[in-house]
Amino acid sequence: MYKGEQKHKLGRREFLGAVGSASSVGVLAASEGRGGRTQKAEDSKKTTRIGLIGCGGRGTALGEIIERVKAEGEPVEITAVCDVYRPRLERAAARWSAKPYAKSVELIQDANVDAVIVATPDRLHAFQTIEAARARKDVYCEKPLTHWRQPEKLTEMVEAVKGSGIVFQIGAQRLSDKTWKEAAQIIQSGGIGKPVHVQMGYCIHGVRGDTGMPIDDPKAQAGPSLNWEAFLADAPPSPFSASRFFRWRMYMDYAGGPCTDNNVHFLILIIRTLGLTFPKNVVALGGIYVYGDGEREVPDTFDMIAQYPQDLSFTFVGTYCNDHVMETAIRGTDATLTLPSPETVVARIEPEAGSTKGARALGNWDVGHDHMLDFVRCVRTREKPIGDIDLAYHTQILLNMAMHSFVERKVVSFDLASHQITLS
Repeated sequence: MYKGEQKHKLGRREFLGAVGSASSVGVLAASEGRGGRTQKAEDSKKTTRIGLIGCGGRGTALGEIIERVKAEGEPVEITAVCDVYRPRLERAAARWSAKPYAKSVELIQDANVDAVIVATPDRLHAFQTIEAARARKDVYCEKPLTHWRQPEKLTEMVEAVKGSGIVFQIGAQRLSDKTWKEAAQIIQSGGIGKPVHVQMGYCIHGVRGDTGMPIDDPKAQAGPSLNWEAFLADAPPSPFSASRFFRWRMYMDYAGGPCTDNNVHFLILIIRTLGLTFPKNVVALGGIYVYGDGEREVPDTFDMIAQYPQDLSFTFVGTYCNDHVMETAIRGTDATLTLPSPETVVARIEPEAGSTKGARALGNWDVGHDHMLDFVRCVRTREKPIGDIDLAYHTQILLNMAMHSFVERKVVSFDLASHQITLS
């Protein structure tokens, strides 16, 4: 049992209804076998009206992508914005000539909003997605799906999305990388034989993604212009702190460090590429090796190994203390697919001795733009987007298992029969 909380448990019938059977969630189904609610023909050319929830750095960047997509001819626009910090809200409302809301539920209930972008801290994702699903509003939700200490909310979120029939896209933009789509097709067609081992890493120098987050106003205070209680959601109570509010990725109550912030972009690629679902066992180690400043709680170095039921091991290593690149390798019984780094635009098949398979270079991409475009078009066509709720859920279970292993210093297991996460 998780320390201080219940096991993540979902009955088999509810589980299959919420996420689909394992046989239905392969990589090709995720990328090509799309389907959803039927959209009336007369509605297919109407402008999709977007509500932007969370107007900080990431939300603003996504708003800018909407601007690009609109300029290219897509019928889409931002009509409403929401943030718990009034200065950000006012800036966003002025920039997009959008209606401002201090509460996300009020934005979601606006009849002039068709779909929402959720770009808030991790703990708020589930609450806002559930509200949107109940209102039948489509959702583009930033990764990760939820905070790693919200197993019950995660289940509720998945059930709400699946039960509503909305279009849901997880904001892990590298899923729209054409390189990985081609790699998936090669692997699924048997191009490297049976996959047995994966190595991947993400190494950078510096913690600009958390400690480096800007503090808009060091003198900011909780009150009418900053809704601290809304920010906390179901997090443990804490006195207001400008650092905790503006640099929330530094703290375990609101984030998880490399695993849930950067690494998730690449973990989800492997899960989709290999058609994986739930790990059998996960172990993770790491810590604060360099960037201990007295306030930082999340690790700057995080390594994990996941064992999957398909007799496959997946090793992911990473640090913010050194930027030496680690090659990505997906090893099969017949050949190895390699990429110089997780962010590369070129992949190669390197045959094992005696193989007749040749090397092959793969594609290119504009991931942020393409991922948002996929969502906007699916809202219009009612197709299933590339980062659907099933893929997001399978990835979140891996993140949860890794984070609990790291915190508890134990091996974490997922029991397919009982659908429980346990620590041993």
